[in-house]
Amino acid sequence: VVITATQMMESMINSTLPTRAEVFDVANAVLDGTDAVMLSAETAVGQYPVHVVKAMADAAQGAEAQPVARTSRYRLNTEFTSAQETIAMSAIYAANHYAKVRGIACLTESGRTPLMMSRLSSGLPIFALSRLGETLQKLCLCRGVVPLYFDAAAFDADDVEARAIEFLLDGGYLGKDDSILLTKGAIMGTAGSTNIMKILPVT
Repeated sequence: VVITATQMMESMINSTLPTRAEVFDVANAVLDGTDAVMLSAETAVGQYPVHVVKAMADAAQGAEAQPVARTSRYRLNTEFTSAQETIAMSAIYAANHYAKVRGIACLTESGRTPLMMSRLSSGLPIFALSRLGETLQKLCLCRGVVPLYFDAAAFDADDVEARAIEFLLDGGYLGKDDSILLTKGAIMGTAGSTNIMKILPVT
């Protein structure tokens, strides 16, 4: 996990607006692949902590939405070492090149698949769906990952995909007529078993 924390919005200690240079610093950190940006004095002793957080979030999200953020050469010329890694890399590539996909849903036990996905640049959210608090907690700082509590074991294996889509739709993460790329393991509840990737319509 890479965290950039160097008083990136220092002028906002006493101002409600950042400088152009500060906005570019945050955006460039995101485009360079940082997982998280952090504030210090701006919120600890600054006069406008809420304004600072909003300005930083706007700059980061704006950078993530740019097409350049959806290209990556990470591990492009190397062999993958497992089916799990192959699915993770393939999912990001497919999602980045198929415009109807609005996000990636990972049914995960260990969190390894969404962690691997976060190494590649993508402007799409990676929804890490897990029943394990420890897994969700460790994914909080991974770039582009949205950890969400979802107990796949509570559903029949044939129904879990539809329930996951329904969960994301009800939460406002997806809209009608979107598509979602979903990854999971053939053996549900077993860490490291991710070997399935599907593109599913949201209905």
